[in-house]
Amino acid sequence: MARNDKDWATGKPVDFSKPEEEVRQDYERVLHFDYDYPVACMDIEVKIKRGSVGREKADLVLYATTDESKRDQNKDIVGIVETKRRERSDGVDQLMSYMTATSCQWGVWTNGEEIEFLYKDPKTGTVEPNIIFGTPHYGNDPDTIGTHTYSDLKSASNLKITFRRLLNELYTNTNISRREKLGNEMIKLLFCKLQDEKVITPSSIPGFRVGLKDHENGFVSVRQRIDGLFEDVKGELAGEGVFDENEKVVLEDKSIAYVVGELQEYSLSQTDEDAVGSAFEVFAESKFAGEKGEFFTPREIVKTAIQIIDPQPGETIMDPACGSGGFLIGALQHIWGLMDSHPTWNSLSSQKLVEVKCRIAKQTIHGLDKESDLVKITKAYMAIIGDGKSRIAQANSLHPPERFEGTSRTVALSDRPQDGFRQFDVILTNPPFGSKSTKVSLTESATFDLGHKWKKNRKGTFDKQDEARSTPAQELFIERCLDLLKPGGRLAIILPETIAHAPTKKHIVQYIKNRGNIRCVIDLPHNTFRPHCNAKTLLWIIEKDRNQDDIVFGVAREMGRDHLGKEKYRVVDGEITNEVWDDTIVIRKELEKPEYQTNRHVFVVQDSAIRNNIYVPRYYWETVDEEIRDEAEEQGLQLVEMGYLIEESIVRKFKGHGSPPNEYKGLGNVPYVRAGDIGNLAVYKNPTSGVPEHVYKEVKGERGVDLQSGDLVFVKEGSYRIGDVGLILPGDTEILLNSHCLVFRVINENNSFGIDSMYLAYLLSHPLTRRQIYSKVFIDTTLPNIGDRWLDLELPVHTDESEILRIKTDMDSVFRKRHEAEDMLTSLLEKSRYGIRQTTPTK
Repeated sequence: MARNDKDWATGKPVDFSKPEEEVRQDYERVLHFDYDYPVACMDIEVKIKRGSVGREKADLVLYATTDESKRDQNKDIVGIVETKRRERSDGVDQLMSYMTATSCQWGVWTNGEEIEFLYKDPKTGTVEPNIIFGTPHYGNDPDTIGTHTYSDLKSASNLKITFRRLLNELYTNTNISRREKLGNEMIKLLFCKLQDEKVITPSSIPGFRVGLKDHENGFVSVRQRIDGLFEDVKGELAGEGVFDENEKVVLEDKSIAYVVGELQEYSLSQTDEDAVGSAFEVFAESKFAGEKGEFFTPREIVKTAIQIIDPQPGETIMDPACGSGGFLIGALQHIWGLMDSHPTWNSLSSQKLVEVKCRIAKQTIHGLDKESDLVKITKAYMAIIGDGKSRIAQANSLHPPERFEGTSRTVALSDRPQDGFRQFDVILTNPPFGSKSTKVSLTESATFDLGHKWKKNRKGTFDKQDEARSTPAQELFIERCLDLLKPGGRLAIILPETIAHAPTKKHIVQYIKNRGNIRCVIDLPHNTFRPHCNAKTLLWIIEKDRNQDDIVFGVAREMGRDHLGKEKYRVVDGEITNEVWDDTIVIRKELEKPEYQTNRHVFVVQDSAIRNNIYVPRYYWETVDEEIRDEAEEQGLQLVEMGYLIEESIVRKFKGHGSPPNEYKGLGNVPYVRAGDIGNLAVYKNPTSGVPEHVYKEVKGERGVDLQSGDLVFVKEGSYRIGDVGLILPGDTEILLNSHCLVFRVINENNSFGIDSMYLAYLLSHPLTRRQIYSKVFIDTTLPNIGDRWLDLELPVHTDESEILRIKTDMDSVFRKRHEAEDMLTSLLEKSRYGIRQTTPTK
């Protein structure tokens, strides 16, 4: 079923161009997956009769029966949901009128970012807000809210959406106005929830709950339960400096009830998401997202890294940039899972096993972070789930050993100070990147090999120079992590893609290979850290002091979320389906047998097959190449490499001219053309960015290409336009072309492929050529670029000469008409400029 024209629950036609439709679709899933409502009991656009007013349509109605023939608005409606687009706040009164006119017991108003729950008193029929904070499960009445047992708790599907909703509610309706302070309160409540989930009696009712009757005393009872849980949390953390002895949850009672209501259905400890990290990211993003390069690692990536590393019970584990502890929590849960299924451990009594697990957590889990807030959160998180708090400390991991003090010295340094850093079996980390503030000073960089300049020698390798340079933190983290590893130890580290391909970073790859084996590289989606960070990243798995072997590569195009953090759905045959598009699930499965020929996302490449020291997995992704070859064969096309056309002197390549000084833009008549001005086989000449003739000549210089009619402009760098092509028409030859573009010129039209400028324009714009761009484009820290990999593009040339002639003729006709139209428009504007009146002759 295509998601772009049918309702998820009912299959009825809907208009997805309306923003509120997305809100409705999301909430249908919440009701089905979190509250057990069958889709057969849902209906949309239901006409509700309201007295003499007539019939109006309710957005989403929940019925007690799944039998459509037995539905009566006065008997069978149990719930109504009113959805609005995100910027709308109206509709609550409308929902209340629907509830009053029907048998509805509860209602929900939401615009996706905010939510309000309504309750109808069965005796008086009065509809009121702030009585319930949630909805009953299917088949239950509102008085069952908050009465579930621990065994009823479910994993949450998308906590970030819930946290954003909570932030909006608390920010608007509490007396706490600062985001960071709200974040502190949210973290306290999350730890109360995690503390509550430690109860091992599945049939008992959680303390973290809010029910229908709690409003009768103004939610004081909820406050009392939360206060008790928070005292337990502080007891777990006594002496750790996370919370002050007299610290309290300071949110007012109603706000506490609201938060509890949003979270009480879920088991955070079983949720496939770093609950604490997600909350901290949402509530404190203004402080950490972008400013300090702190980006919390999505759980999908944590799981993938840990599956490859496979930490074992008793192995020592370190994260030198631990953030909120996502990697450490994931590693600990992985180890505990191994223990639960291994005869050595599962033969122990449950109490003894818990004691052993806690001892392993205390002895083997280590973490450092320079942000004190994050260290406190990690310590609290570790204490609540497994008592691994004692080896988490605040420190800048890039400092030399002599600058470590107190607990950080115990965590990071060897028992013998003269030996320097302690060494670990496993390191899992996502170091700071993507911000100017992550560059390390010249003085501190000088203490690292990678903090120096490197120079290429005659052998093609790189030598370290004496001169130090201010270096991005993520590059120094590579060296520090290798220092912290035991021989044979395994490192999982997330790094910007630039390191895997940029000419200025080749020495880093050489350094890594000199110290170990690149075991695996996973190509992460560009959306991984969006919207907080636009950096395109890779997950590297490195083994220290091991000879280089074949490399396992994996490519994940998407991981379930778009660039705004909303769910992203898989596309099949041009249709958006209901399946969340998360390639990491497939990757984790295929990693079990990476050599299988049937794998679609995971494959093995011999180290000798690595080209130009490029370690970007999608560059070697045969899945895309095979699909293109198969389609080309079906369409009667032969694939001809662009590089071959260059080698055979059929096509010649020129560089773009360059950029003029900003102060001259708009001061002349020579068009300045940028990458963004190329598209649809046209070159747009922005009249507001022209430069004077002398500036054009200075920037172009003597060696700059003199453009000719029929030349093709190809975008090789840019945020979104890479691979776009524009054809130079006779009136376009005197333009200043940005250096982000290349110029292709057919210099031998008498070739065996029948390629002239028109046919080449067609080939470069062909869908099969465009699809290859994904594998060839690499993302720099500043912008994407294709480098010289455009030479690898395989153009789909027709084997039927008559088809080639037809295309060339049609293209020539189209561009002749375009040129004539532009000439007519230019003439018209010129006449208008000089005041020449144009009359229409009489018939």
